[in-house]
Amino acid sequence: MPRIVMKFGGTSVADLDRIRNVANRVKREHDAGNEVAVVVSAMSGTTNQLVKWCTDLDPLHDPREYDAVVATGEQVTIGLLAIALQKLGVPARSWQGWQIPIRTDDAHGKARVDSIDGSALIASMQKGEVPVVAGFQGVAPDGRVTTLGRGGSDLSAVALAAALKADRCDIYTDVDGVYTTDPRIVPRARKLDRISFEEMLELASVGAKVLQTRSVEMALKQRVRVQVVSSFEDKPGTLVVDEDEIVEKLIVSGIAYSADDAKVTLRRVPDRPGVAASLFGPLAEANVNVDMIVQNIGADGTTDMTFTVNRTDLPRAKEVLDAAKGSLGYESLQTDPNVVKISVVGIGMRSHAGVASTMFRALSEKGINIQVISTSEIKVSVLVASEYKELAVRALHTAYGLDGPEPAAKAAEEG
Repeated sequence: MPRIVMKFGGTSVADLDRIRNVANRVKREHDAGNEVAVVVSAMSGTTNQLVKWCTDLDPLHDPREYDAVVATGEQVTIGLLAIALQKLGVPARSWQGWQIPIRTDDAHGKARVDSIDGSALIASMQKGEVPVVAGFQGVAPDGRVTTLGRGGSDLSAVALAAALKADRCDIYTDVDGVYTTDPRIVPRARKLDRISFEEMLELASVGAKVLQTRSVEMALKQRVRVQVVSSFEDKPGTLVVDEDEIVEKLIVSGIAYSADDAKVTLRRVPDRPGVAASLFGPLAEANVNVDMIVQNIGADGTTDMTFTVNRTDLPRAKEVLDAAKGSLGYESLQTDPNVVKISVVGIGMRSHAGVASTMFRALSEKGINIQVISTSEIKVSVLVASEYKELAVRALHTAYGLDGPEPAAKAAEEG
């Protein structure tokens, strides 16, 4: 009997009508004879409100109490969906993260999954029940509730699929697949039939909102077959698969952007061995993730260091760096939250030269100044002023030949 994990995001369960729609989709799979487990997010907007309450009270709030607050959104959704399924005659029962249990470390707010005991859920499914699991939640070694970071319900679903040895993990969302870029910015963006785990991981890590980064890491590691499909339309989605399953490897498969970054610059840092460790060690201890890093060539015994952090981590990063000013000896600290990271991603980069030069030329032609550059084997990222986000994405999408045909609605309107 096929075993399926179905995950529904916040927009898919935004109100009672949409929850009823989800229940009907789950019933269809259950009636087809499949063993089904469902993972759901909080209703659209709920988590944002819960986060805002925490930050309004204290931007440097206790992360354990933050988790206690924001984990409640999913608890509401699982109960409502279980009720909707029972109304349709489908045996269903809600499960919170600690009840399974989904065991995590104690990094509250961005906990990592250590292990999942799927035996209770498997027993439930084998009895014909549908477990409805709260995404985003886990339990720390001390028994306190943890959360897995924004978008963590994706991680819950993929990790659960691995633990249950599911045949596939279907991620239902408000888009009908993975596109070459955000179609709200570029109407001629094209949907991809397939994308490799590696490309999806890079796209997710640099801002694509379709799948959470750590969920793709988990899918890659555990070889969980993932399908991104629409919650609202019966259309083929996008399969996230091994590179070997992709026949036509595009040089660039997608353009992603992240408007969640902030730039930090330390001016005139003493240029001595170990200064980077002294700088980034305290940030790591404070669970502040650092991304793009640039160190200038030293002059007069000092150097400038620039890096990016998540914008929500900026107050904590400033607090850590202010406290370490005496030991680091830097002259001044400058921050800029008005930046955006633009990235081009494609496994075809491994065998093609000139990808970076095409990017730099396209941005130059639009008068867009590049502040920071970083690269990997299949990715080139640049940091630019946030006001150029849409212009940069459109220019790069065209420069790499990713534009599809004009959308039918717009073509008809212009005709």
